[in-house]
Formats: sequence, C-alpha cells, structure tokens
Amino acid sequence: MLRKLFYSLTALIALSLVVVAQDNKSVSLTGHIVDKMCSAGEAKKDAPGAAHGKGCALSERCSKSGYGVFADGKWVGFDEKGDALAKAALEKTSKDKGAKFKVTGKVADGKMTVESIAEVE
Repeated sequence: MLRKLFYSLTALIALSLVVVAQDNKSVSLTGHIVDKMCSAGEAKKDAPGAAHGKGCALSERCSKSGYGVFADGKWVGFDEKGDALAKAALEKTSKDKGAKFKVTGKVADGKMTVESIAEVE
C-alpha cells in the first residue's frame, strides 16, 4: 500500500514539474503593438491594431498606459521592459499604421515578460 502511494506521489510530482517547465517556455507572438488605453477599442475591430496609428500609441497619454501586442485576436500586455522595447520599436518603424512585430518572451497570467521585439515584413 505504501509503495503504491509512493509511486503515485512520484508520478504526480513529475507531472507537475513538466507543467511548470512548459509555463516557463519562451514564445513568439506576431502582431500589432497597441497601447493599453486603446486596446479595448481595437479589440472590437476585425483586424485589431492594424489601423491603429503610431502617433496615437506614442502620445504621452497612451504610452504611459503601457503596451501589448494583438496576436491571434488577443491582446497580451507587456512588462516594463517590454513597454520600453515597444516604444523604441514604434519610434523606429517608418510605418504610420499597420506595422507588425515579432515579440518574444514568456507569458504568465496574461502578461508577457518581453525578451525582444523586432519588426517583420
């Protein structure tokens, strides 16, 4: 009986470690960077973020709200480093609207710890 319990607990712990390891995996999301202030309005559109203006996102009021990326129809907010990287990427792009970015980092609880942001296309 104790042996069965021991094996069951060992299996459960091993499975838990696999789940935790998968949560810490780095992912890449490709989409449009939008400030948090405008994200709710953009979410209602057919192509969220595609028509959102660079000038709006970089305005003082919107940039202070933080940034995130619309990928697969969902908005994922960034951590502080991600906000700084997003602002720099938006300032660098020559596109006023429609710029797409590949954002790499770890997502937990709906927020992304950003490692890098690069413009695509």
